[in-house]
Parts: sequence; structure tokens; C-alpha cells
Amino acid sequence: MSAQPEQASAPPAPAAAAQLLAQLRDDRRAGTWMPAFERDGATALEASRDTYSLTPLHDVVRTWQLRLAAAPAVDAYLDSGRDETDFVDLDDILGTHP
Repeated sequence: MSAQPEQASAPPAPAAAAQLLAQLRDDRRAGTWMPAFERDGATALEASRDTYSLTPLHDVVRTWQLRLAAAPAVDAYLDSGRDETDFVDLDDILGTHP
């Protein structure tokens, strides 16, 4: 058996970063998300320079796309009155066991 390289996921579309940036700027969380996105992007850019790979930049775009997509679900959870700032009871996640 020979070692096979893992399949790399397809890179984001060429305009994905620009579209993501526009969406983040328009989001109500822009005040906190933009600095975090810029920090992540700067870190990824340095890593890309060191490795000559765009993978770190692609990973930042994918991660922030997922965060932005998950934001409505997070908002719905917080609006439901179940904001447990310090913890989430494991029984609520897994259910009670017999």
C-alpha cells in the first residue's frame, strides 16, 4: 500500500474574497468581524509568503464564508433565550441517557 496525498479541496472562486469582504462590511457585526478578518488575512498572507502556497489564504476565505453562513443560526439561538454564556449543558446536546 502506498501513501496517497490527501485531496485538496477546490480553491474558492476568484471573486470569493471580494464578495466576502463586501458581505462582512455590510453585516451588523462589521465592527468586530472586520478587524478579525483583516488579522486572519494578514496572518495567512505571511504564511503564504513563507510557503509559496495560496492555501492559507483560501482557508481564511472558506472559514469566514462558513462563519457568515452560520451567523443567522447563531442569532436565532441567542434570540431564543437560551444564551448560556458560560457553558452549554451536555445533556441538552446529547439528550438524556436511559
